Amino acid sequence: MSVGQFVFMLHSHLPYYRKAGMWPFGEENLYECMCETYVPLLNAISELYEEEGIKAKLTVGITPILAEQLIDEHLKEGFIEYLDSRIKQVSEDLERYPDPNIANSQHLKYLAKYYFDWFTHIKDSFINKYGKDLIGAFKKYQDLGCIEITTSGATHGFSPLLATDANLNAQFSVGSQTTKKLFGKKAKGCWLPECAYRQGYEYIGKDGEKKWRPAIELTLQNNDIQYFFTESHVIEGGNSIGNRRVVGVYGNIEYIPLPEREATGYDTYSAYWLPDAQVAVMGRNERAGYQVWSAADGYPGDGCYREFHKKDDKSGMHYWRITSASAGLGDKMLYDPVLAMSQINLNSDHYTTLIYHLLNDYKNSHNGKEGLVMVSFDTELFGHWWFEGVEFIKQVIKKLNQYLPDVQMMTAGEYIEKHPPKEAIQIPESSWGQGGHFYVWNNNLTEWMWPIIHGCEKRMSAIADAYDKVPEDKLMQRALAQLARENLLLQSSDWPFLITTWQAKDYATERFNEHVHRFEVIADMIETGCINEEKLAEIEDIDNCFADINYRVYKTIPEGKFPQDVEKVQLLNK
Repeated sequence: MSVGQFVFMLHSHLPYYRKAGMWPFGEENLYECMCETYVPLLNAISELYEEEGIKAKLTVGITPILAEQLIDEHLKEGFIEYLDSRIKQVSEDLERYPDPNIANSQHLKYLAKYYFDWFTHIKDSFINKYGKDLIGAFKKYQDLGCIEITTSGATHGFSPLLATDANLNAQFSVGSQTTKKLFGKKAKGCWLPECAYRQGYEYIGKDGEKKWRPAIELTLQNNDIQYFFTESHVIEGGNSIGNRRVVGVYGNIEYIPLPEREATGYDTYSAYWLPDAQVAVMGRNERAGYQVWSAADGYPGDGCYREFHKKDDKSGMHYWRITSASAGLGDKMLYDPVLAMSQINLNSDHYTTLIYHLLNDYKNSHNGKEGLVMVSFDTELFGHWWFEGVEFIKQVIKKLNQYLPDVQMMTAGEYIEKHPPKEAIQIPESSWGQGGHFYVWNNNLTEWMWPIIHGCEKRMSAIADAYDKVPEDKLMQRALAQLARENLLLQSSDWPFLITTWQAKDYATERFNEHVHRFEVIADMIETGCINEEKLAEIEDIDNCFADINYRVYKTIPEGKFPQDVEKVQLLNK
């Protein structure tokens, strides 16, 4: 007998790093996540299916801009070079340990051998098991029914702050079509970048008449997207925002409390329709999410697990464990993989029991009505930040299948199909960010960016309108396509996020300005009719994502018109 449904959603996203530096920010960040998260996750899904006969039933969001990087040949070869460098570094550690002058150096040698085997296995998996094609591997397990792939905005643009419906539609049109192209079918679900949502609103148009700007879900519906995810406070209201993740693994963000909101009377144990479109929304379960997310109170902060911040000063290997919340970097104990795996066994036991009790308690308190527990996380939390996290996911799935079959684990799309919403609710403007609103992306550090973004939006649409008929000149076609790429790339929400959090303020500012500059250079070429092929080719060589993009996706959507009232723009040239 079922006690309810469990949806485990992973949102995979990184900004566009191709040929934009290596370290400390740039391509190496991608390679680290491929090594520590994406390949291990595929291995876990594969092992569950091929060795245990278990379909993982994970919902895996892969943003189009991340997918574009994972299919890129330059980055594939860069990843192999990265793995070779890590294997070389850890091999040198094997030579220098044990050292009688270094305490516990025999254990350090053991850890060096552990990492040598680990990196070698990752390399073998990437080359021989997956043929250097991680997207193809994810597609394989999608087609086998092990996972569901969801899409997002093409470059993770912050949707509510985009100025025009044409640009909003372009983000999701390019995103949806890219996902379809790479995975063989359109995604049913979508991760709203930064979980950022905006309602429809009335405004005064250029003609002085009242107009209606449609809510974001209408753009989703126009692109055949059936559902998306949000935070618990968005559904529940009340004080749920008060104890949100003030600390986490991604660095400190100034805590800004959300103004008091009345409790809505709704909970996250079901999905809901939105009032303006046939699009569903499901909220993260606060209790089940916080238990995994929180570095302070959740599993990732356990002293047994690998310390992220302390590295060997020669090889860069992570040889230490967290030890305790109060331990300084100089007081960290050496990592013990066996001890860590033992703790994973305990934590996965606890989590599966937690999920069961959340669902069972809900059912018992609602006259036998089954509920939903949906949890959503950044995929990179598992493996990259929390080194043992992928094994945690694997053990949770395995234990639910073997010991708690009453918990129906399913993908988000399966849940919406089998348990369609019964009610429609209006959700507020919101995001996952501090304060639950838009502050992280629009504040005194980033407000200078938005007039530039909006200016590029309008210029892009004006050019797309002017070239409604595709020119015969192939060079002009290339310029128009590259202009569209640069417009998408400068809209990435990662740039203001990294500026606000001070994680990579200078890098993000430089990257944003580079894409703006390239946009302006190409726009000037197009508007003057003088295309510098050498300069264009130089830019194309750096920013080569979305090869089949059709710039006409940016044609102006008339004021006050709903997206579905406008003829759909086909992204791919037929």
